[in-house]
Amino acid sequence: MPATTAELVDLLSLEEIELGLYRGSHPRTTWQRTFGGQVLAQALMAAYGTMPAERICHSLNAYFLRPGSTDAPIIYDVERTRDGHTFSARRVLARQRGTVIFTLSASFHELEEGLEHSDPAPVNVPAPEQCRRLSEVMSERFGSESSLFHEWDALDVRFAGDSGRSGEISPSSHRAHMRVWVRTTEGLPDDHRLHQAVTAYLSDMTLLGVSTVPHEVAFLSAQLQAASIDHAMWFHRPIRADQWILYDQVSPSASNALGFSMGRLLQDGLQVATCNQEGLIRVVPGTARH
Repeated sequence: MPATTAELVDLLSLEEIELGLYRGSHPRTTWQRTFGGQVLAQALMAAYGTMPAERICHSLNAYFLRPGSTDAPIIYDVERTRDGHTFSARRVLARQRGTVIFTLSASFHELEEGLEHSDPAPVNVPAPEQCRRLSEVMSERFGSESSLFHEWDALDVRFAGDSGRSGEISPSSHRAHMRVWVRTTEGLPDDHRLHQAVTAYLSDMTLLGVSTVPHEVAFLSAQLQAASIDHAMWFHRPIRADQWILYDQVSPSASNALGFSMGRLLQDGLQVATCNQEGLIRVVPGTARH
């Protein structure tokens, strides 16, 4: 994965092959399959490539149909579904070696004045500077298997508590609850498209893992076969991915080898985005289970 913010920006800078057709590259990685957040973010940037500058993505829905390979480029084919007076819609097909691996539908809207409110941010959350890096916490809990979290070194991710063994979040309302602070390690250009794409990228990093919080199983380990299946996201307000975002995540249900998680992203006390995701969390036979 990108080791620096500059590498992450390069990863999201697609090559335009022709009108509505883009090529995405891969970073150096130890993974054999493409990180879902990368495909999600690149597909959003491809859709933006066909969009007037004044139209901003406010919602997207994506399906991960097949695992992507890290040894071949991904082609993003953008369909201009609709361009209305203030709204536009785009559909993106991501192909690899001629096979569709991912689909995205996204809606864009010109900013306008209107009614406004936001739920309050959670209280008693330790500041990012008081929180340990997520990779350190995972290494302490699960050993060297969690070294995979170093694949995201372009991001500064701080563990702010969970409802599992840390006991830092009361499990009274959600058995599976986790909070992290996250931002890029360096500043980003003043481009709302890029900030949304980076936010989409980071939103896929921990969300499915929340569904395993109450269980004695290590996410991203040999104990678990895990994969994102779908991802929905809503952008409510302008967001800066190079400033601290509190990612407040819960998983209300896990069953039938599927975990469902929801996350709200807060910045400066306001909810700036919301995510929902369902994914495969299949325990490998013979491994720990709780």
